Amino acid sequence: MSVFRTQHMAVAWHEMTDEESPLPAVQAPLKEKAALIGRVGLMMLSSGTAAWRVRASINKLSRGLGVVTNADIGLLTLNYTCFEDGEQVTYCISLNTTGVNTTKIYAMKEFTDRFSEKAEEYSAGQFHNILDKIESLPENYKPWQTGLAAAAACAAFAFLLGGGPVEMVCAFFGAGLGNYLRKIMLQRRMTLFVNVSLSVACACMVYVLLIKAAELLLHIPEVHQAGYICSMLFVIPGFPLITGGMDLAKLDLRSGTERITYALLIISLAALTGWVTAAVSGFAPSEFAEMQLAFPLMTFLRMAASFAGVYFFSMMLGSLPKMAAYAGVIGMTANTLRLCLTDLTPMPAAAAAFIGAMCAGLMASAIRKKAGFPRITLTVPSIVIMVPGMFMYKGFYYLAAGSVTDGAMWLVRAGLIVFALPLGLIAARILTDNNFRVRS
Repeated sequence: MSVFRTQHMAVAWHEMTDEESPLPAVQAPLKEKAALIGRVGLMMLSSGTAAWRVRASINKLSRGLGVVTNADIGLLTLNYTCFEDGEQVTYCISLNTTGVNTTKIYAMKEFTDRFSEKAEEYSAGQFHNILDKIESLPENYKPWQTGLAAAAACAAFAFLLGGGPVEMVCAFFGAGLGNYLRKIMLQRRMTLFVNVSLSVACACMVYVLLIKAAELLLHIPEVHQAGYICSMLFVIPGFPLITGGMDLAKLDLRSGTERITYALLIISLAALTGWVTAAVSGFAPSEFAEMQLAFPLMTFLRMAASFAGVYFFSMMLGSLPKMAAYAGVIGMTANTLRLCLTDLTPMPAAAAAFIGAMCAGLMASAIRKKAGFPRITLTVPSIVIMVPGMFMYKGFYYLAAGSVTDGAMWLVRAGLIVFALPLGLIAARILTDNNFRVRS
């Protein structure tokens, strides 16, 4: 029997620190300071936040410890050098995978914000003990809860994309079971290709089976088959797409390129899996049947669906209920504004997405001062609902089916919107944050 060995070895942080030393961290040897700085940076990186925020956290610790740190940040790797009084220490550390946990981002923000005032009181070993507790924080939601959150979010997405009750119900069950399966596989450390392809295949097949049963028993028309794409929107990699764009804006080219490549890998894999499932089932992406609803009622329902979609998507990212509620209010306002602009004006979809994202960023800046949550935990979940997942999946579907013209058209439409979303957040950040506005 072959022996399983981990390919990414864990760093023994406590062995790099004199646990019995009574010296405060600010007086510790440089190698201990560098280890503490690196661990904080790696924990921030593991939570899925942008390189700009990882660098900001490293800088806060460095200033508190009286050292200078230069860092090169990727999606999974952190290379950095610390300088102090003519000495220097360089570390190259890495993660075995990536993910998103907004609650840990918040916990790490609280840690770094208070670090300077504690650096002359706590030893490096005591700080590592605090980080141990943050690192071991349990997940806020069990697999069945995140499954339900994905179900509700994708049902809301289905409505916002033009689907009706049939598409919403089928997407609810498909996405719920698909994301539950994915969560179980993630807990068992299944690789990216396995967890994405199997969870998407599960979601699509559940949708297909429910639609086929409804056609047979309830005699519903085949037009409802178009909603199968909605059942797999829970794998939309909105966080790396948006944070990757923001990293590129700050010239963190390595991190930005790696994040966007990672997102495109997930999208491509999910789209190809959906295409295979659709081809086997005889389904194809098409337009939804138009709903005849009065504008005031449609606006109200869009607001409700936008709030629900963002709230439950935030739960999937590990957000606390209060954090998810704030993000839901922001998303409800910004996304409804975007949809109204596309419906009532000749404004291109990408321009409306830019305005919606900027609105979300401005609202998040105002709420952050009151609630204290990191801006990124509010802005990114609130605009994930604007990421044109259906356009992307349609583009890859048509390319895989050999229709290059149709595929390219959908991908270009999706690309323009995806490009506009981080630009909107960046514009809001420039208007409200001097540290982001000034080149440093």
